[in-house]
Amino acid sequence: MPDTATDIDPRLLEILVCPLTKGPLSYDRTRHELLSAQAGLAYPVRDGIPIMLVDEARSLSDDEKAALAGKA
Repeated sequence: MPDTATDIDPRLLEILVCPLTKGPLSYDRTRHELLSAQAGLAYPVRDGIPIMLVDEARSLSDDEKAALAGKA
């Protein structure tokens, strides 16, 4: 179970995919975002609800992309 209203249920994270690439997502608990390394996008999580719209996502910086690539 999520720790707070802003956390993502781990079971939900297992089934969510990037709407653009259909690739896996990782959760950034600090920024409350779902990260798509393949698309280079961060989808916001508001009140525990993932906003899976490309228009709402922000582009990841080069440093963020490199950090994600290092975790893979």
